[in-house]
Amino acid sequence: MHPIEVTDKTFQKEVLESAQLTVVDFWAPWCGPCRMIAPIVEELAGEYAGRVKFVKVNTDENGDAPSRYGVRGIPTLGFFKGGSLIDTVVGAVPKSALKNSIDKHAGAAVATN
Repeated sequence: MHPIEVTDKTFQKEVLESAQLTVVDFWAPWCGPCRMIAPIVEELAGEYAGRVKFVKVNTDENGDAPSRYGVRGIPTLGFFKGGSLIDTVVGAVPKSALKNSIDKHAGAAVATN
């Protein structure tokens, strides 16, 4: 399962208006740590399919959303719920750390591995 590519134009609809917890991967093609974390984000998108929405924002092509939410370094994963940014994780962190953050904000441990 691949995260949805989101642009500044679709950010409102895909992220802020989403009923689900939405994890936004702010990344850029030249970013080594972004490339390291991308397969983990894809795995998690598959594991949490139907329960948590995963999207990607290319910060080189879309500057408004990263600027609005204070993204200063990439990769940054933003956790959005109810139209608000509720948490961020910066850097290429282990899968277990991302799962813990997702589970905390999704309200329960909804996946195992």
